[in-house]
Amino acid sequence: MKAGGHKYWTAQRDGEVRLHQETTSFANNMPITVHDMFSSTAIQYANYTALGSKHGDTWHILTYIEYYEQCRRAAKAFLKLGLQRFHSVGIMGFNSEEWAISSIGAIMAGGFSVGMLSTSSPKTCQVIVENSEMDIVVVDNDKHLQKIIQINGFLGRFKAIIQYKEETRTQLENLYSWKAFLDLANSVSDDTLDQIIDSQKPNQCCAVFYNMVTTTDPPRAVMISHDNITWTTAATAQSLSFKSPAEGQEVLVSYLPLSYMRSQIFDLWIPISVAGALYFAGKDALRGSLLDTLREVKPTLFYGVPWVWDWLLDQLKTSQLSSAPFRKKIDKWAMQLGLRTLKRQMIKQMHPQVCLRLFRKLTFYLAEKLTFNQARSFLGLHYCRQLFNMGMGLAGTTLDYFLSLNMPIFQLYGTPECTGVHTLSTPGHFRLLSSGKALPGAHTNIQKQDQDGIGDIHIWGRNVFMGYLNDEENTQEKINLQGWMHTGDFGLLDADNFLYVLGNVGDIITLSSGEKINPNPIEERVKRNIPIVRYVMLVGQEAPYLCALLTLKCQINTQTGEPRDSLTSEAVACCRQLRSQSTRLSDIIYYRDPLVLDFISQGIDAANAEATSDSTKIMKWILLDMDFSIAGGELGLNTKLKRAIVAKMYQTEIKSFYSEESLYS
Repeated sequence: MKAGGHKYWTAQRDGEVRLHQETTSFANNMPITVHDMFSSTAIQYANYTALGSKHGDTWHILTYIEYYEQCRRAAKAFLKLGLQRFHSVGIMGFNSEEWAISSIGAIMAGGFSVGMLSTSSPKTCQVIVENSEMDIVVVDNDKHLQKIIQINGFLGRFKAIIQYKEETRTQLENLYSWKAFLDLANSVSDDTLDQIIDSQKPNQCCAVFYNMVTTTDPPRAVMISHDNITWTTAATAQSLSFKSPAEGQEVLVSYLPLSYMRSQIFDLWIPISVAGALYFAGKDALRGSLLDTLREVKPTLFYGVPWVWDWLLDQLKTSQLSSAPFRKKIDKWAMQLGLRTLKRQMIKQMHPQVCLRLFRKLTFYLAEKLTFNQARSFLGLHYCRQLFNMGMGLAGTTLDYFLSLNMPIFQLYGTPECTGVHTLSTPGHFRLLSSGKALPGAHTNIQKQDQDGIGDIHIWGRNVFMGYLNDEENTQEKINLQGWMHTGDFGLLDADNFLYVLGNVGDIITLSSGEKINPNPIEERVKRNIPIVRYVMLVGQEAPYLCALLTLKCQINTQTGEPRDSLTSEAVACCRQLRSQSTRLSDIIYYRDPLVLDFISQGIDAANAEATSDSTKIMKWILLDMDFSIAGGELGLNTKLKRAIVAKMYQTEIKSFYSEESLYS
């Protein structure tokens, strides 16, 4: 076996794994550590912009050589504080240069970088601290500090706590400001740090990501190696044809939590790999300031999760609704033309007549000048070459809306266990509803296929994680002896190896008849037929028939991140088309707006008309009095529906479906 006879997995913090290498592909590229990748960029592109942070009305810029030196200072300071090899540094706070420097500094010092969600409960934080053997924790403000103090009082294990935003208001012996922390580096030599850096191997762990599996089980600790990060980064950058200076510098905006694996790949590691410029959005980005940042920074790549795309769509529609009547007519013509033309291109059904193609090209150019460019400029995305959706379940209506403005949103697929990315859609490799093709040197296999070719998705490649920390049993279930990883998702591959992800094994509903139902395509049918609906969750486990929980599209509270009672402008426009005067969710629920409720009922009937059998029809439904959100706990970071949590929250409503009387039917 290669790599010293190591297996493809380990559950030990100091373990080494066999890399998924092949002799004749990208998978055989020379393995390197995170430091190797960073130092190479810092030397070659020393004076290019690396990080940008807004301080008041001005941007504070770090060049690559400054960024690298700051990470080295942080690493030496961590060593001074007593960070042990293969122990962790926890980081809790909004994305910032201090977050990035702490993470990379911890890795350079021979520890693990561990991102901690600010929404995690003290109990969850305690599990993470104990499991990862956390020596030091870095927080951004006093609110997060107080949460850590609760854990510190119980465990008494932290060697230091570092606060990098706001002045420290709490007196603690082991509490350091950011400046005081970095000053500790002065007493640690470069040689001491270099010896630790040189001892690190590509097939050893450098970061741990915690993945909540259920509401009752402790989170699983996903071990990510140096090679997982550096190889996946290089493969992704090559697939997306990213540029490096002086050919051109990529520009990205960081706003989704860096404790999320995929965010780290795109925000921290890809910019380092290609010497891109990363700008941090303000902490109120998801409360409305993101648009201002995008317009100012002008990114060359942008990604969002489904609710972010829905939010951007609503901003655009609000702008369009305030336009003059003539402008509305132009936009409607342009968007209809754009959708027809781009869908025709994507399915390769261009008309053979040259004169007609030329006419379409000229009219498309006119639509681009009059409407498409304005929409891109409004969102600050006019320099973006590629737009990505990072979560499952983006509504087809949202995809079509952006496509009609010549802003195709590409899908990718990946889990924390495959370093966030396994397949990518690109302009050159695109299929409608597909998540694209596997990274070069990685492989996808569909096991236990049914008659339609649908089965369990298994993957192989150097993006496959090392294993679950301190959990050998679940690691062995996840990765087999040949290195193939069972994702837990199911889908199909077409003849050209495009992957279509259709759901998760844990989402399957088993009726009392024993029939197994995949809820995802049924839920998508409902959303397609009822554009005012945001989320649909089917229920019916061990019940005689399916029922549905529905939420409507509501605005987001800019202070809390929770949904408001007010409907989005898109939803209000839909109500107006129905001749309904409702503008709030409460107008529809508490006053039982007959126009909207009848529209929803007709949409359910239309979805049922497409059902392949009676068992896949929705027999009863209820409209919930609040939209789902990350802040509310119903959604994960990538807006994946937390079905078990939602079922627990609405168990009374679900029980009513199967009583003699129902709420709606």
